[in-house]
Amino acid sequence: MHYRTLGRTGLKVSPLTLGTMNFGELTDEPTSFRIMDEALDAGINHFDTADVYGGPQSPDMDKGYGISEEIIGKWLAATGKRDRIVLATKVYQPMETGPNDRGLSAYHIRRACEASLKRLGTDHIDLYQMHHIDRNTPWEEVWQAMEQLVREGKITYVGSSNFAAWNVVSAQCAAKARNFLGLASEQSLYNLTQRTIELEMIPALREYGIGLIPWSPIGQGMLAGALGKHNEGRRGSDAFEQKLDKLRPQVEAYETLCADIGAAPAQVALAWLLHNPVVTATIVGPRTVEHLKQNLGAADLTLSEATLKRLDEIWPGPGGEAPMAYAW
Repeated sequence: MHYRTLGRTGLKVSPLTLGTMNFGELTDEPTSFRIMDEALDAGINHFDTADVYGGPQSPDMDKGYGISEEIIGKWLAATGKRDRIVLATKVYQPMETGPNDRGLSAYHIRRACEASLKRLGTDHIDLYQMHHIDRNTPWEEVWQAMEQLVREGKITYVGSSNFAAWNVVSAQCAAKARNFLGLASEQSLYNLTQRTIELEMIPALREYGIGLIPWSPIGQGMLAGALGKHNEGRRGSDAFEQKLDKLRPQVEAYETLCADIGAAPAQVALAWLLHNPVVTATIVGPRTVEHLKQNLGAADLTLSEATLKRLDEIWPGPGGEAPMAYAW
C-alpha cells in the first residue's frame, strides 16, 4: 500500500479509506470487526465514521445513531490498535431533539466531540470533520471551538464534508486570520457519474492544499457492475433501476471497457479517482469482508492514458474548471 499525505499536512493515510456508515445498520458487529481486521491487515490505516452513523440518522426515530462509533470503540478496546489507525469522525447532524443538539455552534461542537470520544473509547480524534456547512454560525465561533479542542488534545486535524467551494475559501481565510491551519481535507460526492465538483471545488482544494476524500465513489453501485448483476437477476431499488435504465448505454460501454482491460468495474471507478492528484484517498464502505477484498486491488491499479480518455468519453464531466467550462 502506497501511503499519501493528507493534503498539505504531514499525515500519511492509505489511498483507500474504510467507511463505516454500514456498521450497526446493514453490517452486524462481528462482521464489522472482521472488516476492520481485514482492512488493517491490508494496509488501510484510515477509518472514517460519523456520530450519526449506524441507524436512521435522525433522533426523531428509534435509537440507532452513534452505533458505528460504538462498534469501532469496542474493536479498539478488544484489539488495542488505536495507534495504528487515523481515526476520523464528524459533527453537525442532530443527535438529540433540542435546538442546540445540532449544527456547528461552539456549544454543540464541544458536546458532540465529548460524546464521540466516549463512544469511540479514545482520548483523541485524529480528523474531526464538519459534516455540512452551518450557515447560521460564524467562522470565528467555529474555529474558536476547534482551536480549543486542538489545545486540549482532543482532536488533531479538522476537515469538512459537503461544503461548496466558496465555503472552503471562507473557512480558510478565517483560519489564516487566526494563524490556524484550518481545513486538512474535504469529503465530497465525486465519481464518474457525478463530476460537478470539477468546476470549482477541485480547483479550490488544489489552491489551498486541502486533500479531497470522495464519498460514493462507485455511484451507489452504478459503477460496480450493475448491469451484469441486473442480468443475473439481482435488482436494486425502484429508483436505482430507473437510473440504470436511463444510463444503460453508458453503463454498457463502461462495463465493456472494464472487461477489455481485465479489471472489476468497482476497482476501475476507484482507480480513476486516485489518478487525480487532488484526491488523497477515496472512501470504500463495504457491507461484507468480500466487498472489501474486491475493492483492495484499486490501490495498485494503474489506468492507461487511453483508458482514462475513454472513461471521459463514456462519462463526460462538466467540461473542465469554471469559468472556462462555460465561458471564454
